[in-house]
Amino acid sequence: MNLPKHLLPTTVVGSYPQPEWLVDRAMLSKVVPRTRLHAMWRLPAEHLEEAQDDATIVAIRDMERAGIDIVTDGEIRRESYSNRFATALEGIDDENPAMITSRSGHATPVPRVVGAVKRSKPVELHDMEFLRRNTDRAAKITLPGPFTMSQQAKNEFYRDDEELAMAFAAAVNAEALDLQKAGANVIQLDEPWVRNNPDVARRYAVKAINRALEGITVPTVVHLCFGYAAVVPGSTKPAGYSFLAELADTSAEQISIEAAQPKLDLGVLGDLSSKKIMLGVLDLGNPEIESADVVADRIRNGLKHVAADRLIVAPDCGMKYMPRHIAFGKLKAMCDAAATVRREIG
Repeated sequence: MNLPKHLLPTTVVGSYPQPEWLVDRAMLSKVVPRTRLHAMWRLPAEHLEEAQDDATIVAIRDMERAGIDIVTDGEIRRESYSNRFATALEGIDDENPAMITSRSGHATPVPRVVGAVKRSKPVELHDMEFLRRNTDRAAKITLPGPFTMSQQAKNEFYRDDEELAMAFAAAVNAEALDLQKAGANVIQLDEPWVRNNPDVARRYAVKAINRALEGITVPTVVHLCFGYAAVVPGSTKPAGYSFLAELADTSAEQISIEAAQPKLDLGVLGDLSSKKIMLGVLDLGNPEIESADVVADRIRNGLKHVAADRLIVAPDCGMKYMPRHIAFGKLKAMCDAAATVRREIG
């Protein structure tokens, strides 16, 4: 399976809306869980995997129908982008969580690190194998980044958080190597916390990311955003990243950024001239489906700062908190817009 050869390939950040018959979306909308949230699932355990498989096929087909070039499994089996992988590792106590206060002032349960963090078995391998069996398009799978996981847990074992992040990085690397063997064409690390905590990130986030990507030969991505639009209102989002230029030192081929909702000044992309840019061109805080013309203008704006052969077109963030018909409509507009601009640049 080869990656698309044409300019301005389209992809998604990762997640796609889970059906109401599969998850309690009202419960989901209240939190981005760090510990497991088993109560979110509507089906009993004996039927859950089959239901998740069926919903995953729906997500894949929606992406294909919209025209997405590099699809994912929609992260349908996950309660959040990070908790399923993080809590599956040895050394993690998910059942007796610690409580931390988030930046928004909310008390959030997080897993406690009580022993050496190790990956004893694959976590997302079935997801990747299922995706590979069910699409003939290029396929991407996402993993939570090691720095972000270290910030979403209470360290009660390692001497400092850098040591914890490097342990998470080794676990992510072992998983990524298995996902690559299973047919992943692209592997993405989600690292939104490098922006949340830039001073700490400057000390060791790049080191942890590079350890997580060791030995990976398929294209790799680091995604960072300002938070899900459904959880973090656009009015609270900054107009720029506090940690971005530093990612030039990562081994990742691509950097994925949220640009549409915060109306990001794309001049900052000059600091990433060695990378391909996965540019967010769909505002997920807007409940309306943008027209292809509006999205095309965002792509054209990106091309003022990034050469066409370095630009990948994507939504701002994951789409799991949106109504499915809105998510599909936005993806279709994005793919139509990319086709339009592709024709313009020949």
